[in-house]
Amino acid sequence: MKATQTSIPEVLIIEPKVFGDARGFFFESFNQKAFNEATGLNETSFVQDNHSRSTKGVLRGLHYQIQHPQGKLVRVTQGEVFDVVVDLRRSSPSFGQWVGVVLSADNKRQLWVPPGFAHGFVVTSEAAEFLYKTTDYWYPEHERSLLWSDPDVDVEWPIEGEPQLAAKDTAGKRLQQAEVFA
Repeated sequence: MKATQTSIPEVLIIEPKVFGDARGFFFESFNQKAFNEATGLNETSFVQDNHSRSTKGVLRGLHYQIQHPQGKLVRVTQGEVFDVVVDLRRSSPSFGQWVGVVLSADNKRQLWVPPGFAHGFVVTSEAAEFLYKTTDYWYPEHERSLLWSDPDVDVEWPIEGEPQLAAKDTAGKRLQQAEVFA
């Protein structure tokens, strides 16, 4: 397993060792010891796994929990997404900045999203299945949405026109009005 820092050093691209031959491939999608060694995140443990399926043009996010913030280890098992994280830690030098990474079944990359970040993705293939592990449970009363199209954050989504959104994502708050972390 290899971990590579992004432009926001706490956000990591995780690449597993993939063993393949004419029959197909095999890789460990998660191994706590290898994850800790590659990332240095020795205190991280996961409590919940989530799985979603979406069609092309669906945008989910940008979500976070203002209390019980979740770290997330995300990956795609079918199709392709453009995955985005936004730093919502006011004390961070990268506050309000974003990182975007293509995750796909083909590249088998994973992304570590630390607590204190908003997270979302848009499906760029015909459909995508998205899996993620979280470091805390889902508390709907603490869930918040950062507006996916906030011009102050200015995420460069690889889409034309308007994405398909849930009501909570349409109603997301701009960074200037959003509850953020210290």
